[in-house]
Amino acid sequence: MGSAAERHELAFQLYPYRRVAEQDRDAPTRHAVVIVGAGPVGLAAALDLGLRGVRALVLDDHEGVGEGSRAICFSKRTLEIADRLGAARQMLDKGVVWNVGKVFHDDRLIYEFDLQPECGHKFPAFINLQQPYFEKFLFDRIEQARLAGAPIEIRGRNRVDALVQAAEGVRLDVSTPDGPYRIDADWVIACDGARSAVRGMMGLGFEGRVFEDNFLIADVRMQADFPTERWFWFEPHFKSGASALLHKQPDDVWRIDFQLGWNIDRHKELAPGNVRRRIDMMLGPNVAYDLVWTSIYTFQCRRMERFRHGRVFFAGDSAHQVSPFGARGANSGIQDVDNLCWKLQLVIDGVAPDRLLDSYSTERVQAADENILNSTRATDFITPKSKTSRVFRNAVLDLAEQAPFARSLVNSGRLSTPCFYESGAVDDDPQMPARARPGAPAPDAPLGDGWLLNRLDGRWTLLAIDARAPARMAAHGVHVACIALGSDEAPVLRERYLGAATTAIYLIRPDQHVVRRWRGFDERAVARAIGRALCIEE
Repeated sequence: MGSAAERHELAFQLYPYRRVAEQDRDAPTRHAVVIVGAGPVGLAAALDLGLRGVRALVLDDHEGVGEGSRAICFSKRTLEIADRLGAARQMLDKGVVWNVGKVFHDDRLIYEFDLQPECGHKFPAFINLQQPYFEKFLFDRIEQARLAGAPIEIRGRNRVDALVQAAEGVRLDVSTPDGPYRIDADWVIACDGARSAVRGMMGLGFEGRVFEDNFLIADVRMQADFPTERWFWFEPHFKSGASALLHKQPDDVWRIDFQLGWNIDRHKELAPGNVRRRIDMMLGPNVAYDLVWTSIYTFQCRRMERFRHGRVFFAGDSAHQVSPFGARGANSGIQDVDNLCWKLQLVIDGVAPDRLLDSYSTERVQAADENILNSTRATDFITPKSKTSRVFRNAVLDLAEQAPFARSLVNSGRLSTPCFYESGAVDDDPQMPARARPGAPAPDAPLGDGWLLNRLDGRWTLLAIDARAPARMAAHGVHVACIALGSDEAPVLRERYLGAATTAIYLIRPDQHVVRRWRGFDERAVARAIGRALCIEE
């Protein structure tokens, strides 16, 4: 529960404390799903569940979004998920769009890259948007959904102090300004961050690696003619740090990161005069700016052994933590709950067995390991810890300036991409494109005045391209709609879905990941694939 000072520092007060009737009841009220934490991951989970008709209660120890930009880079896949939830338009309108990054060594441009070189996508590779805005837009969409009947509730200044799990549910002790009360939940999703109180209450580990380096974040407001690109310097000529990163955000705010080293005095480094000294060295002494927010962070790559523990699930930073370079934190957390919510709905509705929920942990642990691997490699490259490794790193940078093949060895933070789940790796048609193989997120494509992913929405879908399939079918209690398309009406479908094949049938699950694909429709094969995806059949 936040102090008065913390409450004063809210960027947006969205869910002020209100006393509820169940605080006066003798027996705890039972809820279908309780979400602990109203950050971006918790809000996305509540919105997704609510839109599916699942009652979701969110508990947060504050009353809204805190100050400070924090996460700012939101990926194409995150925007696609937000679009399915109905919140992407505000994000895109407010955010700063970028696709291009540049890498410098000292004062030399080594190379630049384009994260989305092809056309035919609704969303850019990334937008930069301060986390408070991202959370507010999710909250605004929740309010809109509630007016339409979605069963979502958010309670501010409701802090979870204790949690006891039993076979039939979870009991939570909650403290408020009016005193404590208890609630029961069928399921709990812990989205309460890297210092997760829920994880601590359950005595669960959070293992991994802490890197011996610190980075200073400085958000500054200024008028500048830098392009809307990601600029990264190794050993910058302006000597403000061992490396530096520059990003543009909305409202004329620029994010600057400086690598400080390990043995530092954090209090001294955060003094405004010292922060300004570093910024002045970078921008020059005559550039006018205002300090908006500063912080110091340490690179950490950690995760829980598994993300499901009985009736409690962990998502986002409560389950895994990665270094900020690469934008893998918030983006991965949004993809966590995108994976979890449709599965939880099917189990709650009695359509799928409980063991389907184990696949959430299996698939998202795989994603976390990918993120941790990429984040660790980036950190090792950015912060070499020996003279030999620094010489090697700088030799790679020098070579990359002249030889394009060496640029794949440069690592200033491999930018976030969605996971291709290994659980989808089955016998497959090698003539079809690898980018749309089983386990992959379905690639978007323009369809007339619209987009393919909008047609898929958040439901089970058969996508038939130049192939015959029924308009709808059902198997294992799941209803599947068919979208029939011709490659002549959307030529990009051939490159993204057909490849060398002439026809294709794709089975796509509610989080828009491909389950299986075939040359033609076979009802038994589709039914078996649905059964396996639901963990009903082997």
